Amino acid sequence: MFTPRTKLHRVAAAVTMAGALIGLGAGAANAADWPQLQNGAYLYSGATGTGSVTEADLDDFGTCHTLAKPARSVQVASGSASLELYSGAGCTGATPWRTGSLAQTDLPWAVLSYRVVPA
Repeated sequence: MFTPRTKLHRVAAAVTMAGALIGLGAGAANAADWPQLQNGAYLYSGATGTGSVTEADLDDFGTCHTLAKPARSVQVASGSASLELYSGAGCTGATPWRTGSLAQTDLPWAVLSYRVVPA
């Protein structure tokens, strides 16, 4: 027979499980707003991977590339390269923001240029 204490533990476990499932569902919905993750590096003119896209050449290490339009979000899936993103053209401006080799994020500010660097 179940005691009131056992019932309370079961209710608490059910509430915890429901909260976890709701959290996972919200994360999946947020990830669905982005384009499908694929190998390479992509800079988007809009937030959450929207707008015009520029594909970065991950084999071109060290060269500065100026974008035609400012980028507001980025996706990177690479085992060996990441991007340094700059607020000014010609890789100038504030301290660069670095992506890492696996990233999918809105940028903290608009970027006008980038450089491919080792991860």
